[in-house]
Amino acid sequence: MSGTGEHRERLLLGLRSFAGAYAELTRSFAAWLGLHATDARALVEILTAEDGGVPLSPARLAERIGLSSGATASLVNRLETAGYVVRSREHADRRVVTLRAHETIAPAARDYFTPLAHRLDAMLAGHRDEDLTRTGDLLDELGTTMAAVLADAAARPPRTRD
Repeated sequence: MSGTGEHRERLLLGLRSFAGAYAELTRSFAAWLGLHATDARALVEILTAEDGGVPLSPARLAERIGLSSGATASLVNRLETAGYVVRSREHADRRVVTLRAHETIAPAARDYFTPLAHRLDAMLAGHRDEDLTRTGDLLDELGTTMAAVLADAAARPPRTRD
């Protein structure tokens, strides 16, 4: 495989395959918790953001999962009622709401996703650190490229039908 186009197609095929499998894992997590798949996806986003040290606001969650602010408010209400999410006001501006996972859900989520972590660790152990660093760099560049494409797409006027 020598052409850039061939590499692009292989990369996109692999990413689509991974995204599909990850979506299926999230649906499985939802079933395990007895939640709708969108609610579980939101919960995963909240947990991931919190683990990364940058908890989400409801507005940022809406952006991440592609829902309107009203639909996201209903979703957060459901998660809060179910005992999975807590809203807090941690900022100087008390109007800003931060979403945090309830202390009981993080251990359950870790328990559910631990097999994935173990399998990923085993898979990664078979690769050299330099290769993994380069792959991480490639994925970072891919994220930056996709953000630029999305910004360009948002600036395009809507297509009109003839």
